[in-house]
Amino acid sequence: MTVAYESGLPKTAEGDPLVVVENLSRHFRLGGRTSGRVVHAVDDVSLVLPRGETLGLVGESGSGKSTLARLLLRLDRPTSGKVHFDAKDVFAVSSRELRRLRREMQIVFQDPYASLNKRKTVEQIVAFPLLVHDRKLSRKQRAARVAELLELVGLRPAHAAAYPRQLSGGQCQRVSIARALALNPSLVVLDEAVSAVDVSIQAQILNLLRDLQERFSLTYLFVTHDLAVVRYMADTIAVMYLGRIVELAPRDALFNSPKHPYTHALLSSIPPAPGVEPRTEVVLREAPVSDTLPAGCRFHPRCPLGHRSLCQTADPPLQAVGDGHTVACHFPQSAESLVAEAAQESA
Repeated sequence: MTVAYESGLPKTAEGDPLVVVENLSRHFRLGGRTSGRVVHAVDDVSLVLPRGETLGLVGESGSGKSTLARLLLRLDRPTSGKVHFDAKDVFAVSSRELRRLRREMQIVFQDPYASLNKRKTVEQIVAFPLLVHDRKLSRKQRAARVAELLELVGLRPAHAAAYPRQLSGGQCQRVSIARALALNPSLVVLDEAVSAVDVSIQAQILNLLRDLQERFSLTYLFVTHDLAVVRYMADTIAVMYLGRIVELAPRDALFNSPKHPYTHALLSSIPPAPGVEPRTEVVLREAPVSDTLPAGCRFHPRCPLGHRSLCQTADPPLQAVGDGHTVACHFPQSAESLVAEAAQESA
């Protein structure tokens, strides 16, 4: 889906997007208010989540993915910037309006065991959002809704009386999904939602999520480090590095024609499918041990071409390189060209 940036909020081809992030930053000061280093967990991020689609957010640990997800849900407050949900600034709404927005925004965490109350039954866990937000429901109505939700996620009625310790990891994650859907949300954030379950179960959970999205027109923010998973799930993919989005593109464009050296390196680490030629490997330099961001492009200390003066002095903005494809790199190019230039300059 093409996004046109006009006056006011970004528009999609089908109308207003569900979520708009504008110049969002979250900085943490370590060591006191006036001393110590500042961690740029999220740094000037802007993006759009169209209704009914999935935005994949990928990057190494520490890139800022989970912090960005928490900001979208107002589980944390930004240093600067805005998040609009359904055209409302989530950091400026009243407490009453925020309560309404909470119904529309839900999250499924990485660890299904840690995210569920071990002292509660599955029925109590899934019914809890209804107790908080739909107090007029009778006990019978809540039980009927729980039974409906368990069926939606592929669990049996008997699971309602079980405790998390009696369930497998995959079953617990299904419970987490059922709880997230209890209030009929518009947005579901999936924070590494399948990374803690067995590989044999991952496909089942992913297929369930796709089916639920199609059935209820859900919008997903899918946070993951697994590029194979995000290729299956996402419509658009954002690649984060040290708090910034360095590449943003439709799924096929990103996988077929990535432009940022970091994206090349991530993709070349995926084992190729049988009969498919391996990608050109992009070898990165060792990550520097430093408490501060480098000058210029924050990726240049690891980039094969990072010794160039422009990379060391100027921070590249996101620039368009195709339809819906943007990259923050002074020299966006194919992996083959990148490797060839790096080899020539080091000779």
